[in-house]
Amino acid sequence: MYLCDIYNTDMPREQVNRLKIVLAEEQKSNKWLAGQLGKDQATISKWVTNASQPDLKNLLRIAKALDVDVARLLNAEVLNEDVLNEEQ
Repeated sequence: MYLCDIYNTDMPREQVNRLKIVLAEEQKSNKWLAGQLGKDQATISKWVTNASQPDLKNLLRIAKALDVDVARLLNAEVLNEDVLNEEQ
């Protein structure tokens, strides 16, 4: 399952993940995260800018690398709005 599965990609880009914020709080760089995950820096950049979203497996790997709870990486307000809109 991908975050984009529950995120309407036709809408203007919203900050679905908080990766940029958490990286700053943890004083880590995109380059550091790319090295930890074995991913290209361009991929990390897309995730950090919310141009695309990591799948759940990578989201869990990010949380582990940063030693944070996975919920801290998600913008619950945006995700909750999308879920509520789908229910109506």
